[in-house]
Amino acid sequence: MKSFEALQKEHEKIRQEIIDGLEFLMGSVSAKGPKRPGLNLTFKVDQVTRTKHIRKELEPHVKHMTARWRRLRVLLRKLSDVNWERLNRGMIY
Repeated sequence: MKSFEALQKEHEKIRQEIIDGLEFLMGSVSAKGPKRPGLNLTFKVDQVTRTKHIRKELEPHVKHMTARWRRLRVLLRKLSDVNWERLNRGMIY
């Protein structure tokens, strides 16, 4: 079982990582198809798949920003776990 100080430290670390990763794009980069060169950003809005064309010069930035989104999802799950443990110990209200 983690100590109060260890939970607080982990909580703050995860929160800071989330704050540092807020420049993100939700979705994934996908190819347009064998007959159409180029890339799309694919994502869902209200359970409907949407796509946006990615200009060639933006490809590295878009890939970096979608990687941040994947990392943020992991961090949010971790923060939820830490918050649950803190809540069960009466450390947050």
